[in-house]
Amino acid sequence: MVDRFERFSLLLFEILRYWHKLTAEEMKKYGLKGAHSIYLLTMLRYPEGISAPQLCEYCGKDKADVSRMMALLEGKGLVKKEGIHQNLYKGVFKLTEEGKKAALFVSKRASLAVNLASKDLSEEKRIVLYEALEQIVTNLRKLNKEGLPE
Repeated sequence: MVDRFERFSLLLFEILRYWHKLTAEEMKKYGLKGAHSIYLLTMLRYPEGISAPQLCEYCGKDKADVSRMMALLEGKGLVKKEGIHQNLYKGVFKLTEEGKKAALFVSKRASLAVNLASKDLSEEKRIVLYEALEQIVTNLRKLNKEGLPE
């Protein structure tokens, strides 16, 4: 019999694998990879702009990843940096008009995927699922910070 840890881990890995495949396929339309979708979606929520440290926090990425992704998105004309003579960690990044179109496309496609993936869940089950996942993340964050007890 598969134990709880193995079942939990396998289910999460399978969800991530399929999600990454879907996002990769959708992002091809913009010459991007699936990993770029989280940045576009996050930036869409902050039309006034968002700093690199905020992107690190909200996207769960490190400084190097944010730096690479912003450079690539800027190069594709989807993002612009505001703040004259600012380094990566000063000023803010904003979506360009083309970036907004891409982000809205990704948002619409992501919503469709989430709705289809969860179509057989009642609203009550969906609420419980997200509450449970949030509690697991909170507990794992604490364990990661403090370490496992002896």
